[in-house]
Amino acid sequence: MTRMPAFNSPFLLGFDHFERALDRISKASTESYPPYNIVQTGPNELRITLAVAGFGPEALEVLVEGNQLQIRGRQVEETERVFVHRGIATRQFQRSFVLAEGLKVSAATLNNGLLHVDLERPEPEAAVQRIAIKTVS
Repeated sequence: MTRMPAFNSPFLLGFDHFERALDRISKASTESYPPYNIVQTGPNELRITLAVAGFGPEALEVLVEGNQLQIRGRQVEETERVFVHRGIATRQFQRSFVLAEGLKVSAATLNNGLLHVDLERPEPEAAVQRIAIKTVS
């Protein structure tokens, strides 16, 4: 069965990158660790909060690559401890979020096992572009 592209209208030119982003989002939706919330904190602000208990700031990494926000966590395995019972996993994770055009990361803070990543969208400047019409003879 072939998949119909979502942006196959002749009026939607140059939206192939959205198609790829939708594919990445659908693949990433099966991930469940770490759990997260996305909250609108203002008219042009969002906050992504991830539950990262046990991770310190040195074990976390927040990267913006193009229009993709990547949050990674990697804990170093402690070899000198002898566990009688081990119920808290020290696994690594990577969470990816596709950012809309113009959305910027303004801050990342770690507080009580929660990593908060604040996003903001600056007010767009209204711009009108006049295109000259040439005549062909």
